Amino acid sequence: MSIKYKCLIADDNMLDRDVVEMNLSKIDNVTIEAVCSNGLEASTILIEKEIDIVFTDIDMPDMNGMELLQSLKQPPVFIFISSYGEYAAESYNMDVIDFIVKPVKLPRLVKAVNKAIEYIELKKKLGNAEKNDKVILLNDEGLNDGGIKDHFFIKENYDYIKVENKEVVYIESMGNFSRLYTTENKKYITLVGLKNVEAQLPTEDFIRVHKQFIININHLISLSNNNEIILKGNVIIPLSTVYKSAFMEIINKKMLLR
Repeated sequence: MSIKYKCLIADDNMLDRDVVEMNLSKIDNVTIEAVCSNGLEASTILIEKEIDIVFTDIDMPDMNGMELLQSLKQPPVFIFISSYGEYAAESYNMDVIDFIVKPVKLPRLVKAVNKAIEYIELKKKLGNAEKNDKVILLNDEGLNDGGIKDHFFIKENYDYIKVENKEVVYIESMGNFSRLYTTENKKYITLVGLKNVEAQLPTEDFIRVHKQFIININHLISLSNNNEIILKGNVIIPLSTVYKSAFMEIINKKMLLR
């Protein structure tokens, strides 16, 4: 019997709320524990009940979705839903697992649910592991003193894994964790947030292009007109307007044929 993850929906718009509830009810591994019309009602239920995933609108009277998240000492996984895409950058700063722009469609909701469940299971799996506040960066002589070489080590569970810079295609934020994707289709999870990862990797290879993504520019294939970065393996990564100017400056300086 598969695990059922308990969900709460909060939205002051009845039609939008019903759409989320209808679509969520079609997903087998979740169960809807509560449906709320405002943030205050959701807050009360979250104190009383054990909830795994919260789907909440951001714009709500009295207590909005962000205030709801901030009011909780140990919040469950949050997925923000909004008609306003400009909230996305601010929401990712709060370590929400996903952001969905209305109208909510079933395939997009399934993607968000799968990401939330993966995060929950990772948290369980790594819960007993010692948490580091940084990637372990080493060279062949021992601890790296700031001069990053061509590889680094990450701590995954209790193991130290050597990763070559050239192997990493991109890195994705998973809330408090980060997931590395490599050219060999391997995935590594490290107990390090994307901000700390960014601060420690060499800028000549790695660049932040989105609140959720860092890419290795050596695997860049193309940039489309609609701000989508194509990487090796036909991986598509969104380019955020916040990071676009810095990204284009690097492309123009280092990679553009003149």
